[in-house]
Amino acid sequence: MARYAKEHKDETRRRIIESAGRRLKRDGIDGSGVATLMKDAGLTNGAFYAHFASKDDLVATAVADQLRQQRTSVGAAAPGRSGLEQFVREYLSIEHRESREEGCPSAALLDEIGRSTDATKQAFTDGLLAAIDDMAASLAPDDPQSAQVKALTVFGMMVGTMQLSRAFADRRLADAIVEQGVQNTLALLG
Repeated sequence: MARYAKEHKDETRRRIIESAGRRLKRDGIDGSGVATLMKDAGLTNGAFYAHFASKDDLVATAVADQLRQQRTSVGAAAPGRSGLEQFVREYLSIEHRESREEGCPSAALLDEIGRSTDATKQAFTDGLLAAIDDMAASLAPDDPQSAQVKALTVFGMMVGTMQLSRAFADRRLADAIVEQGVQNTLALLG
């Protein structure tokens, strides 16, 4: 019976983290209270503290999980330049812009992460650098460390492009920003 309880608790925690990741990206960290996050997971507020010490603890965990998922999906792309181009085109797309809760945690939460706890910033740093190291390895297979700053710059440009496109009321201009972002990013990648 203890085994079932442990498995059930682990599954419940996973459900909270996954639903919180989507909600945080949709409504922001400040716009997502514990009650809403727990309701999304199909649980009551009372169950929250059996899994997390605080909302900040959940935010850091959800950010790390979202970045881990993003890295896994990026890792599924073809190796080398073609995989990077595929990633750029999928990232800088209208579909990604319109599906914030299923998309990149950086594009959805970067401004709030910068004002978050040290634990959340560390979870973000660790998760993003792992993905950036993968990107750098595609850019410079013989010396990935030499391409880390370039990969960070490219990713920063992509995140900024997505954020700017999401902020525009003029959909035609927002679409043009995304398309130009693809061209600029691919040019920077060489």
